[in-house]
Amino acid sequence: MPASSTRHADRTWLVALAASLWGLSAIWRDPLAKQYPSVAIVFWEHVFLVVLLSPWLVDAVRAVARASRRTQVSVLVIGAGSSALATTLFTSAFRLGDPITPQVLQKLQPLIALLLAAVLLGERLRGSFAFFAVPAVAGAWLLSFPEPFAVTVTSLYAAGLALGAAALWAAGTVLGRAASAELSFRQLTTLRFGVGLVALAVISLVTGTSIRIDTGSVGSILVLALVPGLIALLLYYRGLRNTPASRATLAELAFPITAAVVGVTVLDRTLSSSQWVGFAIVLAAVVGLALHERRSERPAVAVPDRADEAIGTRG
Repeated sequence: MPASSTRHADRTWLVALAASLWGLSAIWRDPLAKQYPSVAIVFWEHVFLVVLLSPWLVDAVRAVARASRRTQVSVLVIGAGSSALATTLFTSAFRLGDPITPQVLQKLQPLIALLLAAVLLGERLRGSFAFFAVPAVAGAWLLSFPEPFAVTVTSLYAAGLALGAAALWAAGTVLGRAASAELSFRQLTTLRFGVGLVALAVISLVTGTSIRIDTGSVGSILVLALVPGLIALLLYYRGLRNTPASRATLAELAFPITAAVVGVTVLDRTLSSSQWVGFAIVLAAVVGLALHERRSERPAVAVPDRADEAIGTRG
């Protein structure tokens, strides 16, 4: 394909716009997390989303039924893990910690995604990967704890929840890019929330968690489901289909930047000086990795741009 055609097809700007919308989620998620169990909030998010996407549900189910076994498994992991469980962990992190750190920690997601790509897709990590990964992990530690050398069990637990969500979302990115070889972005989005809703219902039943919410909170959950949820994800999958992974990684930096601005200006929260240092280190490591992967003749991890080549969904 000519270079001009590739540039024309690239949708990096859509990925950046979607990431900016994700960064707004703390405005609604933080106060809700103080009122209700995480499972209840995420369950009703998925209810609204499935209702909105119901006109395309039958088509999406038919499409995945015709798809390869790998794509079907990918959809299950994306729905139950990357949508239901990851969002529940993320919301729980707000309940235990501040509204900025869980979101900025998501910038470790590209590093985790490259590790998962190496494991799931059989790609080989080069030594240069450690040059970016080690500072990012150190920065994440500084960012996670206001007093990095006096860590409490609660703060450690909150950071673990946020990182668990990042790992599951990273898996969703890898598998979503692969599944897009056989499913459209609309089908993939519909299946993500449909499978996620079923998973959340099971989690609620097994754990005995109440999903009751007050009518006064319906508006906040609906906005949460629509803006950083449905609209952002539709833009993200549309952009991911035509955006090389390295550029998508760089574009996703809009997420923590927006999250930090919202946390400081809207939610009146602050970070300690060491947390700001950690924030800068994480951003620098991920920016450096993205630029390295885009420009270097020997990338840290060679990930195919074509989704069907990435995981072999055609075979």
